[in-house]
Amino acid sequence: MLRIGVDVGGTNTDGVLIDLTRLHEPNRGVLAHFKAPTTPDVSQGIEAAVREILKNADVAATSVSSLSIGTTAFINAVLEADARRLAKVAVIRLCGPYTKQCPPFVDFPARLRALTEGYVGYVDGGLQIDGREILPLNEDQITEQCNIIKRKGLRNVVICGVFSPLDNDGKQEQAAAKIIRQVLVGQVGFLERENASILNASILTFAQRTIRGFQAAMKVLNLTCPLFLTQNDGTLTTAASAARLPIRTFASGPTNSMRGAAFLAGLDEKQISQQRKSIIVADVGGTTTDVGVLLQSGFPRQAASFIEVGGVRTNFSMADVQSIGLGGGSRVKVFETPQGRTVVVGPDSVGHYITRDAKVFGGDILTTTDIVVANGRADLGERSNVARIEPEVIEKASKVMKKQIEGIIDKMKTSPEDITVLLVGGGSIIAPEQLAGVGEIIRPPFFGVANAVGAAMAKVAGEVDTIEILQGRDVHEVIEGIKAQAIEKAIKGGADPATVRVVEVTNLPVQYVTNEATRIIVKAAGDLAPEVVAFVSSIDDALDAEDIANSIEDDKTVLTDTVEDVAVDIETYTPNIRPDRSWSISELDLKWIADGCGILGTVEAALTIAQVVDPDDIAEDALFLRCMFMGSPSVSIERVQGGNEIPTSIRRLMTYMNLDDFTGVISDEIGGGNGIQPMLVAAEMGKKVLDADLMGRAYPNMYQSLPGAFNIPGGLWPCAISDGVGNTVVMPSASTPKMVETVLRSATTEMGSRSGVSMSPLSRKNCQKYGVIRSVSQAWRIGRAVALCQKRNNLKGIPAAILGLQNGACLFVGKIVDVQREVRKGFTWGQVTIVPLLEDEEEDAGSVNATAPAYLPDDRLVIPFQNENLYAYLAAPDGLQKMLATVPDLITVIDSQNGTALGTPDYRYGLRVTVIAMAADPKWSSTPEGLACGGPTAFGLHDVAFKHIAQYREPVSVISEYAPA
Repeated sequence: MLRIGVDVGGTNTDGVLIDLTRLHEPNRGVLAHFKAPTTPDVSQGIEAAVREILKNADVAATSVSSLSIGTTAFINAVLEADARRLAKVAVIRLCGPYTKQCPPFVDFPARLRALTEGYVGYVDGGLQIDGREILPLNEDQITEQCNIIKRKGLRNVVICGVFSPLDNDGKQEQAAAKIIRQVLVGQVGFLERENASILNASILTFAQRTIRGFQAAMKVLNLTCPLFLTQNDGTLTTAASAARLPIRTFASGPTNSMRGAAFLAGLDEKQISQQRKSIIVADVGGTTTDVGVLLQSGFPRQAASFIEVGGVRTNFSMADVQSIGLGGGSRVKVFETPQGRTVVVGPDSVGHYITRDAKVFGGDILTTTDIVVANGRADLGERSNVARIEPEVIEKASKVMKKQIEGIIDKMKTSPEDITVLLVGGGSIIAPEQLAGVGEIIRPPFFGVANAVGAAMAKVAGEVDTIEILQGRDVHEVIEGIKAQAIEKAIKGGADPATVRVVEVTNLPVQYVTNEATRIIVKAAGDLAPEVVAFVSSIDDALDAEDIANSIEDDKTVLTDTVEDVAVDIETYTPNIRPDRSWSISELDLKWIADGCGILGTVEAALTIAQVVDPDDIAEDALFLRCMFMGSPSVSIERVQGGNEIPTSIRRLMTYMNLDDFTGVISDEIGGGNGIQPMLVAAEMGKKVLDADLMGRAYPNMYQSLPGAFNIPGGLWPCAISDGVGNTVVMPSASTPKMVETVLRSATTEMGSRSGVSMSPLSRKNCQKYGVIRSVSQAWRIGRAVALCQKRNNLKGIPAAILGLQNGACLFVGKIVDVQREVRKGFTWGQVTIVPLLEDEEEDAGSVNATAPAYLPDDRLVIPFQNENLYAYLAAPDGLQKMLATVPDLITVIDSQNGTALGTPDYRYGLRVTVIAMAADPKWSSTPEGLACGGPTAFGLHDVAFKHIAQYREPVSVISEYAPA
């Protein structure tokens, strides 16, 4: 049984022929392989590769059982915003009243949006996190939308429903698809799933045309076997499925390389699993080294939940791959400095011109390949051409190359233990025989075409990603049922039942819920079944039946009438302060405020226009209603707010309290997404936003605000919550502040685990007395400071810039080496451990802050957390612990390599981080009430004493600074 695998990369097209009956042999069944430059017409390049492989192996085309292709053609159409290949798309959301504050295409780059945005419609439908309907599907509404789409002449349509992955019975999206035939990509994450579907629909026509081209090439070669394409997760899909869901094939190259490397090394899934640890694969090309992690399942570790493609956030699976500018063609430059000779390697490269430009091949450019040949570690070209390279240059260049490879491998590790590394790629000869932190280096045969081998040997998978309510159920029985579903999906996809097994099980409890909602992801995979061949061929014949002549593309055209994204010079930008001293918030202002909220908590973004006012400009009896959301973050990424949840709760509370009007709104917490909710509500209701909040940070519990801490009349009740679909709860009173949290949290769970909250209005006088004034200004200034440092490529200056706005200290600069988490009573508890950077790591991490205190190499910084960071202590090797900072002072962890704040869910091994602490408002830190509510004892830490990190500095008003004279 013969299989052909072809992987089309940006530079080269690789092909391989494998005999499945000879996998036990040292060459792993590889009969022939081929590498050639990628051609503009992908089909022609594939045809040439396959023809050469068959010729070299002396094999008849009719004896080949399958052809598997990995291609970048579809993703390139998006990255290049190619008008020939992208079609306009109509989007229909099944959402009821939700999601309208984040409409489709909202985060698309301007040029891509102009090419793809056709129409947007909202209809009843959607599900809650527990699977209940938000509203029943309304077929009349869908018919009305179809008529509009038809009049606009649009052919590609996306239907996207809130929590549609939970609709296992197809009551909504599938019912709507009977009217509009469009099946969607399906993981949790509403906007990202919708974006993936939009891109998918936009390239459908081009994808079908391309795949017909592949099939035409097969006919020319007399290949009668079925055609498969490899998907991003390393599994196979039929040509017909790929023509329907091309987005799932966008970036299969790295995954193919990793799985191909394991196959060539003789490591099947069982052997990898027996190692009880992950394996790192380093694919060294001519320009870059791409590093990924092969899990015990035999599949690559997946990247973050959301991936950007062409500037658009999507949710499809992709291997977690990190790259550095080091390859076989990387240039080596030598500089004379006062300190001596310095050698720099990369990131620029001669690329595929290496056989022309490298010294060892007769060129005049010093490359990494020249270094390894001169060092006697490789035998290429003419060694005499590199005989005159000075030993000092060889030694220093070799050290730099070794250090770069060690650095990127260490960044991808999940523990400090030594790990096995598979080296593949044509440039892998530059890697040394030994690497720090690596126990074993394996260079498999045919390492130059590992990506094509991965394509040929790809498996068929089935995945189920769902949220289950486990209250009153046996979790093991639930998971076993989902396993069975995943196995069934894999078999239906063409996997051999005898080889299918479950390879991944992920169990993620949902935070801030009381019904034990849990996201469960199960993946099963198996070998391609031989008997599936005839079935696949019959499906693909229907795709191939269209006239190939109709697939000829026009010449590439440049879109010239698109409004491009307008860049703002942040160096000279000033906020718009009106003559009445109200601050009109722009998009840039809001971005900076949101980024500042991220430093003060965890952030979710939004766009709006609102007016902020300074407390000193408002009458002391003016009323400000408090507004925020409560519920699970897992709901907010799917059931995006519609804009009426908080306003509805405000109106119901006003009715209950017989209030006719109010001046504006204020947030309970400036930290995180709730810090920008007042902007949205003020814009919706025509009110002002007070430059203040009631925490100065973020806390996990509703009662942990200053009015709650001081238990003032009207501090927490009456209050109201609403879900935006007609359900509202008004709470007139409570026996204790904590009961407000308990009662409303339970009611919010019944509302789908997310509700808009309005709390008893406070006078401006009380907002000032029991709040943190000018915290909106502070968030803006922090966001602006971070943006300026990023623009100036001065990431190391970010901590100092933040601490220049609020007194505090830089506690630690280092690398995360351990993260522990568990969900208890709806909250995520855990701790993160950080170690100092080594000297050579400090040189790489250009973000290291010179103001950070020096610690011994064996010291550790430990930060326990409960959704928010609670305290930070220094742990010495002898067991002594030194407390550095605790709540209510704010402890913030910043990603040293990009300057962004990390929330506790973002902590992972290998991240370079900078930890700072900022002083809390004295209402928290210098009063018994504040410490009891927001200090260590509030979190059960009775043996942790609070110690001020610094004296609090009152934020400077943006309005006062920039107001017209």
